[in-house]
Amino acid sequence: MHRLRADELQALRELGTLEQAEPRDGDEAVRDELTRRAGGYVQADVDAWLAHALAAHLGHYRDPATREGAADLLTPSVLAHAALLAELARLIPGADVDELAFVACLATTEPEAAGALAALLTRVL
Repeated sequence: MHRLRADELQALRELGTLEQAEPRDGDEAVRDELTRRAGGYVQADVDAWLAHALAAHLGHYRDPATREGAADLLTPSVLAHAALLAELARLIPGADVDELAFVACLATTEPEAAGALAALLTRVL
């Protein structure tokens, strides 16, 4: 099952339409499969997709229990990325995805700092 979903997500990524896919149960494990297949450059795209989906409550992340469970399934950098995206979207509604590209860099290189910034922004307003 993971193999078929990995094939699907890899094809969507190659077409540049990954962001249109709704995450499903098990996609966290598919992330690992894609990384094994193609390496880190794919992982970065999939991580960004998962972080955005988690922040925006898309797909199976609509369910609060699934969002909570993601903490055990996703890396600290993906979780920090999602938390920071969620807070920035709350504070700056309508911010363009391109405007928030820096969040992935911060979350990847300094996940603890990104998480701390998200927590601080939660207190704002």
